[in-house]
Formats: sequence, C-alpha cells, structure tokens
Amino acid sequence: MAFTIPQDLHPDLMPLAWLLGTWRGKGRGEYPTTTPFLFSHEVVFNHDGRNFLNYFSRSWIINSDDEVIGQGASEVGFWRIRDKNVIEVLLAHSTGIVEGWLGVANGAKIQLEMDQGYSAPSAKIVTAGSRLYGLVDGQLFTSYDMAAEGQTLQAHLWSSLERQAAN
Repeated sequence: MAFTIPQDLHPDLMPLAWLLGTWRGKGRGEYPTTTPFLFSHEVVFNHDGRNFLNYFSRSWIINSDDEVIGQGASEVGFWRIRDKNVIEVLLAHSTGIVEGWLGVANGAKIQLEMDQGYSAPSAKIVTAGSRLYGLVDGQLFTSYDMAAEGQTLQAHLWSSLERQAAN
C-alpha cells in the first residue's frame, strides 16, 4: 500500500514517518507463566504536528479459527526522537504497568530496551524488556521480550501487521 508522509509532520519525526497509520494483523504469545496463545493485534501511530507520535495498541485473544474468545492487552503512549535517531518511548498498559523505553531508529528498524518501569500494587512486576519494530516485506513486524514474575528475559509476544487504508 502506498504511503505518503504528511505535510504537517514535525521534522524531528521523519525517521519514524514510516510507522504512521493503522496496522492490523495476528500474533502469538507465550511465557512460562501462561499457556501459549494467538491474538489479533491493532497498532495505531498518529501525530498532531508536534514533535512526538501518539501510539495505541490493543489486542484480542483468538482461537485457531480467528474467532475472538477474549480481550487482550492494550497500551497507549508517546514516541519521541532525539539527536542521532535515539528514541524515547513512554507506555501505559491496561494491566497497571507504566514503562519508559530507550532505543535507536535505524531506517525501518527500531530496537528498544526498557529503561524504567512502575507497576501498580495489583500488577505484575516487569524487570526488563526488549522490543523490536521493523518493516518486513511491507508489514510491521513487532516483538516483545520480557522478564517478569521471576523469569529471565525471553520471547513473549510477536506479530506481523498490515498497513490499513486511510479512512
């Protein structure tokens, strides 16, 4: 699908422009403390002309027939870029976790590492994380490695998403 960079995009965000839009697809999740699962995933990146991207991600647990069988995780946040393509990301999760991430944009590949986190008293404690976002054959590939609940850093979620037509 053709993508056009918006004229009002803040110049600082040019290295992230390829992310703009709505992306949908499917993914898989696993972790030692859960049963492996499939999910439907939607990610939205948009902007309002200032020097950050708005980010929204939501998911639904699906069965092998792609039928929704439950709600999945959701998160909202903001993505900013500094000199030398350093990225700062702030995320708040529906599960009671807030995280700060740092990373680097290298073309259509973004690698992030969790910098700091806060967990509400009722939420699980995440001690480390690593995220990857990349454009692969025109699709947004995402992965999230996590250390939580006494486990070491390991693969947790990954998805492949297609850009949706603008409304």
